[in-house]
Amino acid sequence: MQLFMPENAIDPYFTKFDEVITMGSIPAKLSLMITAPHPLCLMAAMQLQAYLSSQTDWVHNFGLSNQNEGAVIGKMFGVLVVQNQVGEIGYLSAFSGKLAGRNQHAKFVPPVFDLLTENSFLNTGMTELTRMNLLVRTLEEQNDPNQKIEIARLKETRKAHSIALQDQIFEHYHFLNQAGEEKSLKKIFANAGYKKPPAGAGECAAPKLLQYAFQHKMRPVALAEFWWGQSPKSDFWKHGHFYACCKEKCEPIFKHTLAGIDIEKG
Repeated sequence: MQLFMPENAIDPYFTKFDEVITMGSIPAKLSLMITAPHPLCLMAAMQLQAYLSSQTDWVHNFGLSNQNEGAVIGKMFGVLVVQNQVGEIGYLSAFSGKLAGRNQHAKFVPPVFDLLTENSFLNTGMTELTRMNLLVRTLEEQNDPNQKIEIARLKETRKAHSIALQDQIFEHYHFLNQAGEEKSLKKIFANAGYKKPPAGAGECAAPKLLQYAFQHKMRPVALAEFWWGQSPKSDFWKHGHFYACCKEKCEPIFKHTLAGIDIEKG
């Protein structure tokens, strides 16, 4: 997995605050945002939002100006205030899903598993799925009654291939907790009573942030997420507003990753 390592950086994703942080402002328990971000998360988010407003490292159409081309895609971003191994207070940043068509960017922690690597099983699997889709479409356009059984068989094969590919994706996601215990995404959701994880599980900002913190022995202090850009379809997501982590995809993961950590909900 490629890391974007700035020169003279101890950690490529640990960002220091612009202001001096006093130890008295650090909560004794992990502050997990429900209704309002912890003041330290608010400070971190303001720094990150200033970067998003001025950066020229990549191009993504958030729908905030008339100069961008392509589909408008607002994005959820997360900040996790942490204490590193030498006692410094700073924060980590992450985005949900992909940003500007990529999984990895400077300033943002990497994904738990990068599906976009060259020659990955996903690319191979999707190529085969595309081939089957094309074959089914071609046979259906021929409108030959003698091909109905073959088309039905192909559709079943396509469905089985798609399910197997999704299961393979889930098997590649493994999450750590503070004790160093690791669990696969499939096991986490099976323990939570799900038949299988929902699509996109593990790709939200918060799980990425906690994974990186535990991998690098950082103590999580406060966590919050905010929406940046236009709202998709409905008006639920508001630009610059903070939101609690999603229940469907994140809560089951939190039961494992936050096990043994004292939490206060803000």
